[in-house]
Amino acid sequence: MLAETVAAGYSGPAPLTLWRGFTSWTLNVPAVFEIAVAAAYLIGARRLRDRGTPWPAARLCAFLAGGIGSLLVVTAGPIGCYAGVLFWVRAVQNVTLLMIVPMFVAMGAPLTMLRELASPGLLARLSRLLHHRMARRLTYPLVITPIFVGPLPLIYLTRIYQASLEHSLVGALVALWLLGAGWMYFWTRFRIDPTPRTDTYLVSLGISAAEVVLDGALGLVVWLGPLIAARYYHALARPWGPSIRVDQIIGAGILWIGGDLAGLPFLGVVLRRMTAEDAVQAAVIDAEMDRQDAERAAAPATDQVSGAEEVEQPRLWWEDHPELAERFRRR
Repeated sequence: MLAETVAAGYSGPAPLTLWRGFTSWTLNVPAVFEIAVAAAYLIGARRLRDRGTPWPAARLCAFLAGGIGSLLVVTAGPIGCYAGVLFWVRAVQNVTLLMIVPMFVAMGAPLTMLRELASPGLLARLSRLLHHRMARRLTYPLVITPIFVGPLPLIYLTRIYQASLEHSLVGALVALWLLGAGWMYFWTRFRIDPTPRTDTYLVSLGISAAEVVLDGALGLVVWLGPLIAARYYHALARPWGPSIRVDQIIGAGILWIGGDLAGLPFLGVVLRRMTAEDAVQAAVIDAEMDRQDAERAAAPATDQVSGAEEVEQPRLWWEDHPELAERFRRR
């Protein structure tokens, strides 16, 4: 299988070819857990449908194909098989765990499904956790930004990276760290599921801009800097593929450009939801204005009070809204 020896002193995976890039799969503990999560999600969607609450196909596809599917590829598929041998493959794995898997899982709205299926007691406990003061603090923009953009620099610019290669437990903890950081970010930025805060989508765009800058800086440091985990890769003595330096340069490009490309679907979802939210707010404002106009037209004419100024009309609710007052100013 992947453990065949291709040279003396080397007992790692066989040379990576196009065929092995599609056929190198293994059934491990993470894969079993991921399949179980996918099955639970499918069962939940079926129960909702049986109760007359159809679950959107887009959410089902995002969670299963985009989230769990990409997670299987980077843990039990070809990316997972070669992540311990090639620097650039490990970079693909880390970027996917931070930016791809959590994004699609958040688009699948698992918390909304849990809310629909939970018992009243469990729902009350979840609601308390969601509205807890600590939850609001952890999802504050100035807190969630370093939670999201900090893991990759900390991994690659410290000894954490080499430790994750040498010790499987450390590697598993790093993977969970990336998944958790990415999930917190996309969950609170998309706001498809219930969230502790309802920050404006412009905050999400600002965090994305900071992430793009940091990706570029990290890519340059990895590209031009010293070899990372050189002791591990030299001891591995891989007799095929790019040299250690070229391998790291390719990985630097993935950390730089790959991270930015992975953020494009996020920007598309944020812009679409921002446009839809503006349309809903505009419809609510138009309805309120129509109601006010109808009430004024139906009201009898008031007697003029001699020497008194005209009675000031009551202000509409949206005139004091910081984002809507300028856009829909009453004439």
